[in-house]
Amino acid sequence: MATLAVESPSAQDTLTLQDLVDRLGGIPLSRILARPAPGSATETDLIRINDKKERLCELVDGMLVEKPMGFRESFLALALGALLWDFVRDRKLGMVTGPDGTIRLSPGLVRVPDVALFLWTDLPGQQVPKEPIPQVVPALAIEVLSQSNTRAEMERKRREYFEAGVRVVWLVDPQYRTVAAFERGMDKPREYDQRSTIEGLDFLAGFRLSVADLFACLDRPEGSPVNA
Repeated sequence: MATLAVESPSAQDTLTLQDLVDRLGGIPLSRILARPAPGSATETDLIRINDKKERLCELVDGMLVEKPMGFRESFLALALGALLWDFVRDRKLGMVTGPDGTIRLSPGLVRVPDVALFLWTDLPGQQVPKEPIPQVVPALAIEVLSQSNTRAEMERKRREYFEAGVRVVWLVDPQYRTVAAFERGMDKPREYDQRSTIEGLDFLAGFRLSVADLFACLDRPEGSPVNA
């Protein structure tokens, strides 16, 4: 097994490539950028890579890790973000970011939820942050699952979100058209399928989301033009 020197804030470790993959939840090795060397990446490196728009990455354990996002996943995230934004904008509750809204959960840990809802009361000065990577905590963080996401990867993400103070995490699965809603302190998620309606969020009183209506955006609307 090949080994790779990995720098960390406290020590110089020698890890195998498999160790790195396991640490990140068994993700494909192709999602871990080789430059800068794993263990040495900084937020400056993350901003530089993401600004190129070639790859969207997160910063984890000093590594730049590509965040997968396919065409359908991107569209679904945009549709869900629009539904949430319509609700919170009319009630002046907060703001919603999309699939490139980087947030610092803790020093050296930067995640990019596909959709994130922030309450104005949780934002410094109740203003939109100006920093490229603000340290702010959404009330709701949403991840739209892609093919290369693993169960262990998403478990780690949920743990990090909750440790940072996120109240609710949704995992949206476009393949099976389900939503798993995790709440901080709960042992098991609430599972929603296309027969379900998501409601009852204490920080979004009155918000209701039909799961069937959400995933309907992935289908061609009836009556839409068809090329001959």
